[in-house]
Amino acid sequence: MSRTSSIIGLAAAAALVVASQAIGSAPASAERWVHTWASMPQLTESSNMPPAPFTQNGVVMANATLRQTVHVSVGGDQLRLRFSNAFGGAPLPITAVTVAQPRGGQAGVNAVEPGTSRQVTFHGKTSTTIQKGAQTVSDPISFPLAAQANLTVTTYLAQGQASTSITSHPGSRTTSHLLAGNHVRADAMSGSTPTDHWYFLSGVEVLSGPTAAAAVVLGDSLTDGRGSTTNGNDRWPDQLLARLQSQPDTADVAVINQAAGGNSVLRGGLGPTALSRLDRDVLAQSGIAWLVVFEGVNDIGGSPATDAGQRQVAAELIDAYDQIIVQSHAQGIRVHGATLTPFGGNGYDDAAGHHDQARQAVNTWIRTSGRFDAVIDFDQAVRDPAQPRRLRAAYDSGDHLHLNPTGYRALADAVPAHLLTTT
Repeated sequence: MSRTSSIIGLAAAAALVVASQAIGSAPASAERWVHTWASMPQLTESSNMPPAPFTQNGVVMANATLRQTVHVSVGGDQLRLRFSNAFGGAPLPITAVTVAQPRGGQAGVNAVEPGTSRQVTFHGKTSTTIQKGAQTVSDPISFPLAAQANLTVTTYLAQGQASTSITSHPGSRTTSHLLAGNHVRADAMSGSTPTDHWYFLSGVEVLSGPTAAAAVVLGDSLTDGRGSTTNGNDRWPDQLLARLQSQPDTADVAVINQAAGGNSVLRGGLGPTALSRLDRDVLAQSGIAWLVVFEGVNDIGGSPATDAGQRQVAAELIDAYDQIIVQSHAQGIRVHGATLTPFGGNGYDDAAGHHDQARQAVNTWIRTSGRFDAVIDFDQAVRDPAQPRRLRAAYDSGDHLHLNPTGYRALADAVPAHLLTTT
């Protein structure tokens, strides 16, 4: 190679490095998009479909307005929405969308504060169609959003979705509202039909400063909030958020709940497994700095109640956690492991204690392996000291597996705030 060719080659290589740096990294002072709310998309079961008359003749929500509220983490002056058609059996045509402040700032209401409604656009247009298996991110919207605020998103579907396979999050613990006709601009939706599910909406992002970051929780019904208060936003991630927001060092931390009731890590359960949804629900989210893994009880409860069965499920869960750690670390995400909480007295318990043996084996690995960046000991926080296979009575929702709001506060308080500092 000639000296001239070498110089040209070095110059081209240097230009490639500069270009890649410009594309792949932003200045430390730059603003960036950070998820402030999300819900895990899943295929809607027949029992969780929109109520009549909003599902009929194989079409869902034709000529219908859907009003939903979500509880955000961190605030900002600009936001954008994500809609998912991950499990839709047909394209999802969205006719119009608005955002607004809910009446009285409350969750689950069918009215918004007058004068706060703003039009949402997609590539400058008021409508869009989301193809099967895809998602759509809206254009940025100038909208002042406070930390821990409730946000109303109102969507009108003129044609509806021509399939009974649709994407939703059944365990919303928040009331949504449906009404025939186009009411995206209406302050109130009088006569609407309530339903405690979220449909199609899968994320809200805000444009934030360089110190803002998000912690995402990978979990099941214990994180999705079974046993919490509908429209009360008192799941443990909500209560953790409130605690973080009260402290200067963690005021810029968003808490993103990517959990679903009945979800499993390995196989079976409801919705895609934690292993299969890691890319979409964690690695592809905006601004994620930390992952908290608190999942596995459904795998254990669904395994054979034998010595061999408990050994196998414990070993497989440990391997799965290790994979989650490896893949998340590759994206620069710190991974914190939460120990599995007791279920003595629940249907997952067995007389010989095989399932609890699996839980204890998994918890021992979480505590002692050193593979997680930190350990959050939820088991210790909520177990009954006199009967460690059981929840404390004061924390038990009644089924001996799920917690009540007081128990969820104990989980939130068990998370060391220093694990989620951005400064």
